[in-house]
Amino acid sequence: MSKPWVTLVLLCYFYCHVINKSDKKNKMVFWALVSFLLGDLIIILKGDSLVLLGLTILFFTAAKLFLSFKFSHSKDFSVSSLIPFTSVLFIYTVFMTWFLYDHLNDFFVPALLSFFTSLLMLQFAFLRQVAFNKKSFKFVFLGVLAYAVSEGMQAIQLFKGMFPMQEFLSTLFYGSGLYAIVFGLINEKEIELAQIQDS
Repeated sequence: MSKPWVTLVLLCYFYCHVINKSDKKNKMVFWALVSFLLGDLIIILKGDSLVLLGLTILFFTAAKLFLSFKFSHSKDFSVSSLIPFTSVLFIYTVFMTWFLYDHLNDFFVPALLSFFTSLLMLQFAFLRQVAFNKKSFKFVFLGVLAYAVSEGMQAIQLFKGMFPMQEFLSTLFYGSGLYAIVFGLINEKEIELAQIQDS
């Protein structure tokens, strides 16, 4: 029950502190948080409904795509530095798919797409290091990692069963992850404004 409140507070926090509210990429953050909020609300109500479970996956996938768009940039980066990181993410995605395979049933494709968008979001968050200040990069990247851990826990709970302290740990990583992402993105804009004023 706490997850929607955390997301709602972060949505208000981002709206109140972001500098350029009309910026297209800032709107992507807004829509990402709205999608997370809708996914949080539906997952509370879903019960045994497969339709609502599908909608939950859809909203979380959309949220990750919105954030991936926000994280993207046009600056050059070294492909060789990305290969080890991408390899680790790929292994993690394959492991999670294998671990849950027998329990996914009709949700194999949606779950695979969800894991893929998580991999995409992590890659874009990693590539921010060449385009944005270190503080913003570190908060956003650690936030995305924390969210990925939370998502993995949630997937295990949904398709395989509960494990000790699952709800507490999932909520902790989810809330702290989203907070770190939002804080990092707000910090990025604040520093850009200070640089403009100094020049």
